[in-house]
Amino acid sequence: MDATHPEPSEAQRAMILGGEADGPIVALNLNRYRERAVYPDGTPDADVSGREAYARYGIVAWQAITAVGGRIVWAAPVEGLAIGCDHDRYDEVVAVWYPKRSSLGELSGFPGYDEAFELHRRAGIEQAALILCSAGPEPVLASPF
Repeated sequence: MDATHPEPSEAQRAMILGGEADGPIVALNLNRYRERAVYPDGTPDADVSGREAYARYGIVAWQAITAVGGRIVWAAPVEGLAIGCDHDRYDEVVAVWYPKRSSLGELSGFPGYDEAFELHRRAGIEQAALILCSAGPEPVLASPF
């Protein structure tokens, strides 16, 4: 596996889509963007930042997320790394609520999602982490206290 893990391994894909519980989850996306996007040769309008390439993916991803009943509940740029090392550095955090875990697998059924993932997300992401968290039945972030 790539040390910068821009995408899930096959075992991680199975874990994301598997599991006995199919209740609501929040997928916490940690994204580190390339300084410049890395598109395949001949891709039109390829001279953009990694963040801009990811935004192209994000437009389609947002539509797919809402089509499966999900909601982006929070997103913010990262201001700095208070604990950890450079490997733990990310540029943006996005929390996405899904009504059920299997909704993640349904994203591929949305027209253009796989293509946007393959082209724009890959061009823009240097490193990523996806943390699956238990969630309530509504698309809100809540305090445990």
